Amino acid sequence: MERRSFLRAAVVSAGSVALGFSVTRQALAYPAQTGTSPYGALQAADANGIMLPQGFTSRVIARSTQAVANTGYTWHSAPDGGVCFADGTGWIYVSNAEMGSGGGGVSAIKFDSNSNITSAYRILSGTNRNCAGGPTPWNTWISCEEVDTGYCWETDPYGVNAAMRRAAMGRFNHEAAACDPVRKVVYLTEDKSDGGFYRFVPTTWGDLSSGTLQVLKTDLTWATVPDPDGSPTTTRKQVSGMKVFNGGEGAFYRNDICYFTTKGDNKVWAYNAAANTLDVVYDDNLTSNPPLTGVDNITGASVGDLYVAEDGGNMEICVITPDDIIAPFLRVTNQSSSELCGVAFNPAGNRMYFSSQRGTSGSSSGGITYEVTGPFRTSL
Repeated sequence: MERRSFLRAAVVSAGSVALGFSVTRQALAYPAQTGTSPYGALQAADANGIMLPQGFTSRVIARSTQAVANTGYTWHSAPDGGVCFADGTGWIYVSNAEMGSGGGGVSAIKFDSNSNITSAYRILSGTNRNCAGGPTPWNTWISCEEVDTGYCWETDPYGVNAAMRRAAMGRFNHEAAACDPVRKVVYLTEDKSDGGFYRFVPTTWGDLSSGTLQVLKTDLTWATVPDPDGSPTTTRKQVSGMKVFNGGEGAFYRNDICYFTTKGDNKVWAYNAAANTLDVVYDDNLTSNPPLTGVDNITGASVGDLYVAEDGGNMEICVITPDDIIAPFLRVTNQSSSELCGVAFNPAGNRMYFSSQRGTSGSSSGGITYEVTGPFRTSL
């Protein structure tokens, strides 16, 4: 049996027997294996120190502690999770600030239809270690605090409405959020080595002010967390039989599946809510010459590709294709003391945004936020 078939058989066996998961037809192809990128090999680093496929270019759109071009707004330090929102003929990119001691929050950059920056502004201030988060179907940004007593904050990308703390979503070491409009829940990851995978069930869909916090158990049932405030007992210690995930990171929902990452074991997971299955999309221990280590933020393109940013490794954003091939999409050079985060596409899907949290300096004040333009594929 060739290595690829053996590895896939191994993960299917582990999922079906040892963990009690049912295995979907789609999951029979997991985990992704190292292969050739649909965009070809990376070229020599450009003027910004980024290695990209042929036909792609990069530009710097913001630097921490410096004014964003064409605005008087100073970009935040330690940029982390981000996403884009449509805005008329243009769009808005929001970015978290992973700073402690009340120095966290969220900033936004507004672009016109030609990707010219027209304004930049703050939409959340005074919070702690805003790491990742997720967009809602009603065009708000859930920004998550990555501290043991962290909250989720619902923010307005357009800068009109005040940010709101959503205490009902639980108080724990939040990382990312992903909305499931079919089941009307929000999935939440927890950045702890013994963390849980949660879902928040709002009392009314579209209103995150009240609802029920639940956590996934090893038998793939959902149990209500008795005390979402997590005091005196942390949320991950309240439910017997909770399924443990080693360092939950990014999350992205598409077509009944919530994809999420765990940094402690370098895995990308797929929770299929319709089939109630849990599968491993990528595992660096089950992949020859694994290109992806230090898994972090994750997003997807409309064509079906997933993009995963590295916290560490060799500073790459890797693409996982629908036919289960994983390969580097880009690599940032000479920034080994940083991490990549905030990967997101504009609404048209022809521009990618991401940040190097500590840039070339290795300091949170040295963060750099980039835009990548090129022939992103629109069909398979």
